[in-house]
Amino acid sequence: MAIERVVSSVVPDDSGKEEAFEQSLRPKNFNEYIGQERIVKNLKLAIQAAKKRGETLDHVLLYGPPGLGKTTLASVIANEMGAQIKVTSGPAIDRAADLASMLTNLQDGDILFIDEIHRLNRSVEEVLYSAMEDYAIDIMLGKGPSAKSLRLDIPKFTLIGATTRTGALAAPLRDRFGVIHRLEFYDPKDISTIINRSAGILNTSIDQEASEMLASRSRLTPRIANRLLKRVRDYADVNGDGIIDSTIASKAFDMLEIDELGLDPADRMLLTAIIDNHSGGPVGLNTLAAILGDESTTIEDFYEPFLMQIGMLERTPRGRKTTAKAHKHLGKKMHSDQDDQLRMPLSPKS
Repeated sequence: MAIERVVSSVVPDDSGKEEAFEQSLRPKNFNEYIGQERIVKNLKLAIQAAKKRGETLDHVLLYGPPGLGKTTLASVIANEMGAQIKVTSGPAIDRAADLASMLTNLQDGDILFIDEIHRLNRSVEEVLYSAMEDYAIDIMLGKGPSAKSLRLDIPKFTLIGATTRTGALAAPLRDRFGVIHRLEFYDPKDISTIINRSAGILNTSIDQEASEMLASRSRLTPRIANRLLKRVRDYADVNGDGIIDSTIASKAFDMLEIDELGLDPADRMLLTAIIDNHSGGPVGLNTLAAILGDESTTIEDFYEPFLMQIGMLERTPRGRKTTAKAHKHLGKKMHSDQDDQLRMPLSPKS
């Protein structure tokens, strides 16, 4: 199965050795795919039913935090369907004409994968509505009062959309997907299995204790697990005999400043800012972004999901708050809740 990457003419293609390297670590079919059992089970059923009927697969929407394998799963679906896949992203499609060109160049049964689909322009989305539902696109010929609309049939295709922010999708677009799945964080056991598989592909020896150590610090995310494996492998090659054991892994993590829960300096800085500057919160997202000098969307999409998953951070109607677990992990004392004290009724002796 060939994978074709489609980009806008004004956006440079960043594919290269690093992308090819990442591709080599990705599973090719469901037998190689690890984790997300519920989603895999449902997708297998949908694919088998579509192949049995000789139809194209329903349009698929995959959403969830970054790094959990949405792009990988799209490639696996294409392989299982025996279909060609064309890959692009929402920001790369500038105009409706760009999307129309892609759609008219598809073949029956092809898969179009759009990453960050929530970032599509509204005018581009409107082209997708009829393409997804009727396998046709409307093209305007001419301008002004003499303009005419021409409906052009396109091949029956499957759209796979991936997003980290499903709430940002327009409802008419979201409702046209027949298969919608949220990818969840992995458990440490599955992450350890992924690390062992990747180590085999990289021809790197790693013992089980080191594999479990990497899994515990990978933020329950396969992309981060593979990235850490490569960094620890670098350390083992330079400072050891190339074999990753618990001692080598521990020294590598000390150098990377990644602690036993997988928190890096940026995570600790975020939690410390809330504790030291705002007594543990609550603090608004924009205020927190200004303190850290980071984008609010980066905090919301990258840092917060994992910190909330492990019970370090809470979202409340009034803002973000650190938990007792975060204070204990960072060695910080809990601050008394002054707001609660103000709301307490006065005692008769007061």
